[in-house]
Amino acid sequence: MVGLGRFGSSVSRSLERLGHEVLAVDERPDIVQKYASDFTHVVAADTTDTEALRQIGADQFDRAVVGIGTDIEASVLTVLSLVELGVEEVWAKAINAKHARILERVGATHVVRPESAMGERVAHMVTGAMIDYIEFDDGFSIARTRAPRVAFDQTLAEAALRSKYGITVVGVKRRGEDFTYARPETLVNASDELIVSGPTRKVEAFCALRA
Repeated sequence: MVGLGRFGSSVSRSLERLGHEVLAVDERPDIVQKYASDFTHVVAADTTDTEALRQIGADQFDRAVVGIGTDIEASVLTVLSLVELGVEEVWAKAINAKHARILERVGATHVVRPESAMGERVAHMVTGAMIDYIEFDDGFSIARTRAPRVAFDQTLAEAALRSKYGITVVGVKRRGEDFTYARPETLVNASDELIVSGPTRKVEAFCALRA
């Protein structure tokens, strides 16, 4: 994990909680000292220097996450250094679309824009049409929404939501019960919540039926 700002430290904590070994790196000694007791391996290094990364063992990892945001030059050079070291998967944080394109061109295998993604997610939830929402880069989305009136008291087969609206119902949450996988014979009640997936525009349109 390169860069121990809010994003980087959060990712590092989550990875360690999941049982993964994390090498946390930041060029600022005060930040390294701050997190010295939080992570198993925390070191200070100039991550734009390929040889410095090699010396701390970065080339021994299959995956790396670059959480540097505000210093675009450092972000790009760090990704380039990790790619040169042969790290198979390099995840990088971008602060805008132009930054994301540059990271992709220098070899980042995955680029994330957390602020943009969270803004999109909150906007969809604020409308009242969705309870939760995740959008992927390829125009595909998953949403948690309240069952629309068009499906009340029908099985999923009878409601034919996929053929009518172009979405797939993945699961159903009934009040007081756990989520269950959706089946053709699953009956939809007025108080149910649905997990639906499909092309973003179709998911948005389907969820708006209830709003």
